[in-house]
Amino acid sequence: MKVRRLSLEHFRGVRSGKVLLDGHSLLVGSNSVGKSTVCEALELILGPERMFRRPVVDEHDFYGGCYQPVGEELPEIRLEAVLTGLSAAAKRQFGPHLRLWSDETDDFADLEPGALEAADAGQWCLPVVFLGRYDPQEDDFFGGTFFAHPAKTQDTLGEESSELGAGLRPFTREDKRHCGFLYLRPNRTGNRALSFQRGSLLDTIVRLEADRGGPLWEKALADVAAVVVADEESGFSKIRAEVTERIGRFVGLAAHEAPVDLRLSEATREHLRETLRLFVATQPGTHAVPFNRLSTGTLNLLVFALLTYIAELKGEDSVIFAMEEPEIALPPHAQRRLVDFVTRRMGQAIVTSHSPYVIDKFDPAQIVALGRDESGVLSSSPVLLPPGFKPKQYANNRRQFAEAVLARAVLVVEGSTEADLVPAVADVLEQDPAVDYIHPDLAGVSVFNAQGDNAVPAFAPLFKSLGKPVYGIHDTPVKPLSADTLAKAEDFTRYTVIPYKGIEDLLTAEVPVTVQRRFLTAAAERADYPGKCPRPREDMDDDAVTALVWEVLKEHKAGGYAALLVSQCAGRHELPVSIVDFLLKVDADLRTSVVSGLDSPATGEGEVDGEAE
Repeated sequence: MKVRRLSLEHFRGVRSGKVLLDGHSLLVGSNSVGKSTVCEALELILGPERMFRRPVVDEHDFYGGCYQPVGEELPEIRLEAVLTGLSAAAKRQFGPHLRLWSDETDDFADLEPGALEAADAGQWCLPVVFLGRYDPQEDDFFGGTFFAHPAKTQDTLGEESSELGAGLRPFTREDKRHCGFLYLRPNRTGNRALSFQRGSLLDTIVRLEADRGGPLWEKALADVAAVVVADEESGFSKIRAEVTERIGRFVGLAAHEAPVDLRLSEATREHLRETLRLFVATQPGTHAVPFNRLSTGTLNLLVFALLTYIAELKGEDSVIFAMEEPEIALPPHAQRRLVDFVTRRMGQAIVTSHSPYVIDKFDPAQIVALGRDESGVLSSSPVLLPPGFKPKQYANNRRQFAEAVLARAVLVVEGSTEADLVPAVADVLEQDPAVDYIHPDLAGVSVFNAQGDNAVPAFAPLFKSLGKPVYGIHDTPVKPLSADTLAKAEDFTRYTVIPYKGIEDLLTAEVPVTVQRRFLTAAAERADYPGKCPRPREDMDDDAVTALVWEVLKEHKAGGYAALLVSQCAGRHELPVSIVDFLLKVDADLRTSVVSGLDSPATGEGEVDGEAE
């Protein structure tokens, strides 16, 4: 069973929206775009233990905080999930509530005339809906999940029409358990998840194991009651005897050998839930401590381990596993192992992340880019490799691509030298008090190395499909760019071809000679100064200095020497003008998009600076 479509109305920051999923999915998008909202919506719809929380929803779960009646209208949260990939058992259990689904239209197929007659050609789906509302008479919030199909017609509802979920049959906790939804939250202390409170992970495990092997709480209560605290060897035995003697003067005690006793528990399920604690001993020590004394990373893995236990008890293939930011406090190898586990073992994994190590484990077809406009409309779009984009290009740039997915905007450059140079220029610009400039790291711009000037435009359609502003800059190519390459360059938000054949020509032409002299002095002190180049001399004229700088940069093209040269600049007046002008235009674009309330500048043909010869 898998979530195929999620529709949201009037929920948190989303006025309305739809998210399409297809199997394992990685949700990406800017901060506060709605990734967590999607996961919370799924838990409200499918989480079997979610209804233990009181209230189920509150004021801040309503879009714009609007929950009070508006005229005769009562604002209502409506969250609908369409489940596909139903097992034979699920089809039998939910048969009357199934509808036909069309992957071609991403909608119900039985909306079309004659669709029911062609039932064998489609697939059955189960639509379920969560409804949440404020009740002014009770001054409380209520919510519940219902089968979304079939619904009674309005003229048959009568007085029931004003009730929550009127005309719909409740989707019970047992129904939800059949869906196997599990949710790993991002902010985890384990205080509730690892306790035995109702609805916790351990409580769920106890219930599932009890279903398989008999009552567990009764045995635990009997064991606790059998523990003797005040035995004859205990110091408490004297206290018990003295207390018994004094109480007996005023209270008629039972004719029992121990009418007053000391016990570890009140011998009720609720008291045992409150007092029972998980103790864990981790390497390199041997002493067990309460779980809440463990490190953050260990707690995260402990919660995850219990979720996998529940998944195995339910049957892994049928589990829908939502997981937010699994990288919290975990090293890269643990992040990769965790994602590998859920994508191999779970029926569907829905993941959000800010870690390139997590994103690297998903193919582009599994990545869903979320966007939300200023009116609260949420949208989703799959990441599709552009036509003609070779899989090898993606494979060779997989880690870079993962970092770009997390960025607000992407700047594509032609090589590693340029990838080092751009942040170095930004560093100097940021420190110049006369320049109003936001560093790319603060603006959320990822610098992407395309590994060739002809390859730069090829990445424009790819990053545009992520809904991001995408910028491109490279040297004048030796051979003119093809018509197909120029067509791809139109997807850039801004595109510049600088009027130089190489970065060495640019730097020696646009950086003052005084800076070049400082650079040679600094370079000569480095152990990796190129042996083929002569050492700088104080009596060298300007032309000789420029020639030597060009040669040193050429010999150490990928050694960070271009960035070293730029670091010697004292401000904007000493920086290469071509790079500075481009970065300032990018900065202005991104500031405009923030002011207008958009995640990116308007799409369409990108602005082109310079010409590709």
